Amino acid sequence: MVKRVVIPQEFQEVAEKLNMSPAIFSGNHIFLSGMTGADMSGNMPEDPEAQFRNTFKKIACILHEANLDLDAIVEMTSYHIGLREHFELFDSIRLELFSKPYPAWTAIEAAALRREGALVEIRAVVSANYGG
Repeated sequence: MVKRVVIPQEFQEVAEKLNMSPAIFSGNHIFLSGMTGADMSGNMPEDPEAQFRNTFKKIACILHEANLDLDAIVEMTSYHIGLREHFELFDSIRLELFSKPYPAWTAIEAAALRREGALVEIRAVVSANYGG
């Protein structure tokens, strides 16, 4: 099976620096690497809302490169620092951005994330054949 990388221009530098792919097409799915709440310049805001919105914005940017939108996500896993402190805020933003049928979702409390200061990291599986 052939794998095809999805790298928006905004992610080119960081993908090369970290030797990773933001997303990979494989079969009928796209597998997204975990995204944290740093902005497109790499700055990590302290504000939880800004981090959560940045995370979804980066996911949307990757999906846009593949001619898809957030509704194409069929499964997502979110890893949280301080899950209980931020869950209601995170969930309210999630519900602003997704429509029915919602993706399958697992939220996990983590002891730490690779990126210092990150409160959330989200990975997702996307239907490459999504047609709305």
